[in-house]
Amino acid sequence: MGNYSVIVLDFETTGLSPQYGDRAIEIGAVLIENNIIIDRFQGLMNPGFRINSFIESYTGISNDMLADAPSCEEVMVRFAEFMGDHPLVAHNASFDRKFLDSEMEFVDRTRENDMACSMLAARRVYPDAPNHKLGTLVRYCGIYTDGTFHRALADAEMTGHLWTSMIDEIKKRFGLNVVSFELMQKVSKITKAQAPAYLEQAAHRQMLNMSKSS
Repeated sequence: MGNYSVIVLDFETTGLSPQYGDRAIEIGAVLIENNIIIDRFQGLMNPGFRINSFIESYTGISNDMLADAPSCEEVMVRFAEFMGDHPLVAHNASFDRKFLDSEMEFVDRTRENDMACSMLAARRVYPDAPNHKLGTLVRYCGIYTDGTFHRALADAEMTGHLWTSMIDEIKKRFGLNVVSFELMQKVSKITKAQAPAYLEQAAHRQMLNMSKSS
């Protein structure tokens, strides 16, 4: 994957928006180096109020499970240490970004880390997938799963495997030796039509740079 590491994260939450008082109830994350998961972080967190029955059913996280969980603030302090200055990845990153930033504010922290969206990248790398939901992409790429979804650590692990699968696919299809985090960010922001030409040009530049340095 290159000489960089990434943290892939996922939140389960009480609703869709911290702007309306929703809080995180679970965070899961994996640290990936050289295409291998080398560390994990998982924590249930008590938001300070009862969650509704839909969220209990959707996530499998019950009010009883949260009753004895540490506070959001306690878990986020520990996660901030785990996160460090690694670049971040999430599936539908705009959702996780707003909860991450909101929960960090509660502990007087500010996120400096760059963040990339695996869902947007997958739309460019796997344009023929039936859709770009995490579960669909996991099946489309033949990634092993035990069938657990909508729990934070399981989803973070599946997103991590998807991320490395996309890097391998780009290397194989376009002949790149190194796929940087910045390149993946760029791919996720250009149009699907532009992506193949951009990656071909990136491979050509990489080849020229390698020939100059040899």
